[in-house]
Amino acid sequence: MKHLNYSREIEQSIEYIEEHLKENLTAEDIAAWAGYSLYHFCRMFSLCKEMPVMEYVRSRRLSLAAVELFSGRRILDIALEYGFETPGGFAKAFRKAFGYSPSQYAARMNGYLRDRSRYEIRDYILEPVIVSKPEFRVAGYGIETDVEAGNYTQDVASFWSHYDGDNLESKMYALLDPPRHGEVGLCVPAEGGGNAIYLLGVIVEDFSRVTVDMLTAIVPAAEYAVFTTPPVDATDDGDPDAFAEVVKSTWRYIFEDWFPENGYEHDEGKLNFEYYDERCHARVDTVMEIYIPVRERAEA
Repeated sequence: MKHLNYSREIEQSIEYIEEHLKENLTAEDIAAWAGYSLYHFCRMFSLCKEMPVMEYVRSRRLSLAAVELFSGRRILDIALEYGFETPGGFAKAFRKAFGYSPSQYAARMNGYLRDRSRYEIRDYILEPVIVSKPEFRVAGYGIETDVEAGNYTQDVASFWSHYDGDNLESKMYALLDPPRHGEVGLCVPAEGGGNAIYLLGVIVEDFSRVTVDMLTAIVPAAEYAVFTTPPVDATDDGDPDAFAEVVKSTWRYIFEDWFPENGYEHDEGKLNFEYYDERCHARVDTVMEIYIPVRERAEA
């Protein structure tokens, strides 16, 4: 039996969480604001976000605290502001999330944030997580492009402008009503020639709601190396080109640096894709994920 779709309610609750992260926020508070029982809300949040609600709150507090580390404030003050009772508890949670202590992370990321024109992304990007994903379906909007003619980058940029200008994101969510919030961007080889389809869509259970102006793809099951881009300020006060630059740099790092140094090779029979969720919606700590299908490198 299919579970009911609660994606809109969960996205609204996430907005509430963002507004109250520095308060003594509890799961009971969030459930009451959303108008559900605690049990029902926690269940639907876990279904939609694939993590418990308070784990999500904790991860968002840590992410914003990471940004605060570059303001020159004391680590103790930052820890207390984001709900951690002791510096030790904050440091332990921070190390688990980022792989470094707060002071180590601040020192490591300082050059990246200060002068992005000269940084080496390999010095700042975290190691990927290796995950297995079953086959899934994507539906949304896209464009056909001639890869061999070198038009891919220009065509995709033109599509994104059209996507934003015509508010296709809102239209897509309203029509498809996906179980979870988050967009998938992928390139699918088209039949014949050097053409490919760039598709920006959402994960759906089936294609029953797809309209004639939409495109679809079935992404095969695969093992993925999942890379999270380093955070950038994508708000109106930040650098408008920073997010696009860091995404490009991450792609280059994956194929030019990471693969040669690790025991994996690119599984070219599967599909790469980018994943955009609420963490890349014009935040001071904007990030996105890149999924690269991999397999263990055969011994020579």
